[in-house]
Amino acid sequence: MANLTVVTGFFLMGFSNTWELQVLHAILFLLIYMVALMGNLLIFTLISLDGKLHTPMYFFLKNLSFLDFGLISVTVPKSIVNSLSNNYSISFWGCVSQLYLMMLFAASELFLLTVMSYDRYVAICQPLHYEVIMNSETCVKMAAASWLTGGLFGVLYTVSIFTLPFCGSKNIHQFFCDVPAMLSISCSDSHLAVDVTLALTFCLGISCSIYIIISYIHIISNVLKIPNKESRSKAFSTCLPHLIVFIFFTTTSETAYLMNPQESYPGLDLLLSMFYIVVPPTLNPVIYSLRNKDMKTALRKLISWKYFFGGLIPKFFP
Repeated sequence: MANLTVVTGFFLMGFSNTWELQVLHAILFLLIYMVALMGNLLIFTLISLDGKLHTPMYFFLKNLSFLDFGLISVTVPKSIVNSLSNNYSISFWGCVSQLYLMMLFAASELFLLTVMSYDRYVAICQPLHYEVIMNSETCVKMAAASWLTGGLFGVLYTVSIFTLPFCGSKNIHQFFCDVPAMLSISCSDSHLAVDVTLALTFCLGISCSIYIIISYIHIISNVLKIPNKESRSKAFSTCLPHLIVFIFFTTTSETAYLMNPQESYPGLDLLLSMFYIVVPPTLNPVIYSLRNKDMKTALRKLISWKYFFGGLIPKFFP
């Protein structure tokens, strides 16, 4: 514990040493963040306001939007401020909270995506029992389990990382406090707690992947049996984006976390982190809303005067 008392902060890695490139990075990150913010906020608002979207699939999508918003908000705004101020320092407790929240949102999203695959499996493969199996109480319990699991992994990673001694360089080769980057600057060669947590994460990640793959094998086989072409297209449009997001999210994050911290390359680490921290929260609203007729219908209702004056005002002025 003596080592922890002397650590007052760290220095995050910038994308460039040139001021013009720093400003360009800040502008690009700001644009990406605004797209992710508005997209996820729009999905959250549409699902909350439109009663037709109060179904299990959209309930989980609403949770996913909140997780995506949290995941990108933990890291990107800080990076934007650092680039504009040319000050890349982060306090010790700022780094602790950033790592915890990042793991909370990322791990919760992993398990929520698994839950969403189960929801699609029941909806397509057992449609007659869907309302009984996916009732409101079950959905709330599944979402809560995802959040609690994410919180547990957040605690495990945070405690295991920040009980290590940092007696050497305080320069983190990443634009946020991430596990591999923190391990690379620790002066301890033994980090059993971190290794156990990583192994547990990897096993659970593989288990989720296997479950999702098996679920989608059943889903695709059932969808191909649907005689109506339009129905098949609608089923694929709700399932394939979910599968693409999951593969994208898991492959990049597992690659980054399984690499040897001492043999990693800062440029590659930055690129991989962009793929599992920045890209999914930005693409999810586009994937789930632009190809979804129900979401587009809800959006048209939201921006129409008829919906505003005929639907919202009576709720406040009966």
